[in-house]
Amino acid sequence: MELNKIYQGDCLGSIQKWPANYFDLVITSPPYDNLRIYGTDDDFSIEKFQLIAREIFRVIKQGGVIVWIVGDACINGSETGSSFKQALYFKEIGLNLHDTMIWNKGAFTAVGALVNKYASVFEYMFVLSKGTPKTFNPIKDRPNKSFGRSKHGTIRQRDGTTKPISNIGRKIPAFGQRFNIWECPAEKSNSKRFHPAMFPEHLIRDHIISWTNEDDIVLDCFMGSGTTGIACLQTGRRFIGIEKQKKYVEIAEKRFSAELLKDIL
Repeated sequence: MELNKIYQGDCLGSIQKWPANYFDLVITSPPYDNLRIYGTDDDFSIEKFQLIAREIFRVIKQGGVIVWIVGDACINGSETGSSFKQALYFKEIGLNLHDTMIWNKGAFTAVGALVNKYASVFEYMFVLSKGTPKTFNPIKDRPNKSFGRSKHGTIRQRDGTTKPISNIGRKIPAFGQRFNIWECPAEKSNSKRFHPAMFPEHLIRDHIISWTNEDDIVLDCFMGSGTTGIACLQTGRRFIGIEKQKKYVEIAEKRFSAELLKDIL
């Protein structure tokens, strides 16, 4: 099957066509808890999720990474906990929960009332791996307040004792490695003309840079209007997208063509 392409079809049936140990990264956001209406009557049940999860485990390479971006609905006054159930199931079938990252949107974009609770402004980004991640390209854009000073201090050991840090005396650089809470505004409502729940391009691009190298193969099995594909084209990665809705496939194809045209011009 051809790379750098979005395929129309059901997620589960489409993944089953791909060979084992094929993808370097799977990054996606499933239609969790039916918080958005996508024009399909399919329910993303826990049973359906488990079937898809096992197929993702099969097609991801050893050392490959999954970035699973999810949140929870609030039903009858209680959050569903679907996100945690999914992360724990990935562990049950043999994946490592490598990191629990947070996407801080900085503004309330969820569905629901705020009469008796604080506004939720984040989603989970579960980073799972098949063994130890084979690639990590850390993004270092966090401004260091102590830039230019010499490093000093101690690090605490498991037994409670401390010892001097290994790089003591070195100058602190202008920028340090990011923490695992990423601040990234959600797409504004007037920019969601392609899809009701669009990824911000740079959120996806930064994950792709972090967990893959050029020419690696990325899968987004709920691709929507193609943002993951755009990010792959921008960073020299190859990709496969799966999307059930024909209208979103058509939008994604137009966006890919426009992105490729930028390189020509």
